[in-house]
Amino acid sequence: MNAPQISQNYSDLPPVLHAPAELLPVAEPQLAIANDKLAAALGISRDWLHGEEALKLLSGSAPAAHGQPLAMAYAGHQFGGFNASLGDGRAMLLGDVMGVDGQIYELHLKGTGRTTFSRGADGRATLSAMLREYIISEAMAALSVPTTRSLAVVSTGERVWRQRPEQGAVLTRVAKSHVRVGTFQYLAVRSQVDAIRALMEHEIARHMPGVSGSRAFLAEVIARQAKLIAQWMSFGFIHGVMNTDNMQIAGETIDYGPCAFMDMFHPQKVFSSIDENGRYAFDKQPVIALWNCTRLAECLLPLLDDDKATAIKMAEAELMNFMPQFEKEFERRMLAKLGISDVAQVEFITQTIMEMANSRLDFTQFFTSLTRGEDVAMPDAWKQKRNGLLASDAQALMAAHNPVYIARNHRVEEALAAAGEGNLLPLHRLLLAVQQPFIARAELAELEKAPGPQEEVLQTFCGT
Repeated sequence: MNAPQISQNYSDLPPVLHAPAELLPVAEPQLAIANDKLAAALGISRDWLHGEEALKLLSGSAPAAHGQPLAMAYAGHQFGGFNASLGDGRAMLLGDVMGVDGQIYELHLKGTGRTTFSRGADGRATLSAMLREYIISEAMAALSVPTTRSLAVVSTGERVWRQRPEQGAVLTRVAKSHVRVGTFQYLAVRSQVDAIRALMEHEIARHMPGVSGSRAFLAEVIARQAKLIAQWMSFGFIHGVMNTDNMQIAGETIDYGPCAFMDMFHPQKVFSSIDENGRYAFDKQPVIALWNCTRLAECLLPLLDDDKATAIKMAEAELMNFMPQFEKEFERRMLAKLGISDVAQVEFITQTIMEMANSRLDFTQFFTSLTRGEDVAMPDAWKQKRNGLLASDAQALMAAHNPVYIARNHRVEEALAAAGEGNLLPLHRLLLAVQQPFIARAELAELEKAPGPQEEVLQTFCGT
């Protein structure tokens, strides 16, 4: 059996960035779901992943051979308000594994109990919230959106109290990095300039070949975030909680709390139950991502130049690139979804978005219908204009950019409700669809459909 060969390298960074995480054995660990394909990509055998040793390690009940797991420190702007001391309040970093692709990945456990950073909370997680992250992160990966992944969910045999008692669970998250904008903020607010430099160099060495120096580092983070947000929005995805502690430096989607894929299109759509002012609405995501990148730039000022005014000008010059980079990627993707390759036709995107909102169309079904050549509820003038703009390879463009299946909210909730009763079949059926989202299958036809009026999920919750 091939067990993960874990090494703990984050401990080499300055001690201000981490604290030892205490192992807290759970009552009765059982494997709820395992990602065999991801395990193979990490050089981990299926036999190990489904065995007793994995249960102990991935429930946080037993140490890895390499030793001490860590809780990572970070700060964060949460809905605009700054908290200088957040950190892994219910999680621990097991360490690094080398994937078969030669990339280093981190194994991180969520729901393992109290740490130095728990601030009075229980440090546990619910089975429903961890399975939700598993489903949606796998759906994002299948859409080729950079994302953290889920290796396994282990139920703990314990009750976790939220609005009601729920089953407890631990998720094993796999990521290129768990360093966030908030990690740099944690150091900046403490004037830890040497630690900021060490953390930056750590991230560059692991994820950014060819990048050298603080300005190039900032530029790379900005470019990755601009592209990521464009990818989200081209699939109707709303993250829901774009706090600076939820923006990962390596450019992957992280923390699937109150997130969702839109059903009926509305540019100002909000899903998070606590986003009362619409800070993280669908159309606000580029602005918020730029705002978050600006907070990172502030942390890097001492590294950019000794003269603060010069450093600010350098940071501003890089931040000015965010919107053009986002717009270029978003426009390219949206035109491809429409079957258009002429990048000069950006005004047609605006027209399409307005008509979609006016007609209250389902975001994903609208583009699926276009791909299939079906009639859509749009004005004749719009249809005629689009017909005149179609590329010679329109069908291939649309087929590559318009998924048949997304992790629709009502289907996710159905799967989670069934899982809570011990029935995992709806969950596996949903995964079967979203892990191959561009391939229509007759036996999964009902998973294409938009929710009916009584099925629509209007709010999602963070699950913490």
